[in-house]
Amino acid sequence: MGSKLNPCIVFDGNAREALQFYQSVLGGELHIGTVADFGSPDTPDADNVMHAVLSSPTGYTIMGWDAPERVEYRPGTNVAIFIGGDDSQIRDYFEKLSADGTVTLPLEKQSWGDEAGSLIDKFGISWMFDITRPRS
Repeated sequence: MGSKLNPCIVFDGNAREALQFYQSVLGGELHIGTVADFGSPDTPDADNVMHAVLSSPTGYTIMGWDAPERVEYRPGTNVAIFIGGDDSQIRDYFEKLSADGTVTLPLEKQSWGDEAGSLIDKFGISWMFDITRPRS
């Protein structure tokens, strides 16, 4: 598979509605996973979108999620660049992009089994990373 680079939009509790709207415009398949789906059914954010992907027939991919209550939602800074896949190069990208920046989530194993992390680079751009675990 290698890796892919996609925009990822943070929403203020309306990610499902927004991505369903984008799907009505762009077409394609929409996959939505809630916080509960990813292993936290007893949290106040359980019904919020934790990870959503819209893949259009023309090859566009838009990702999105709802900001949890503990994360300040600030319109204008709610888009991140997402790199995900099984490519070992992703660790190198994370290390190089974090130089003189701020790691907001260390690149480490998460509850869904993949390694994930995020950072803000030295130019103020948000980046999200997911290294897919080998599937058996």
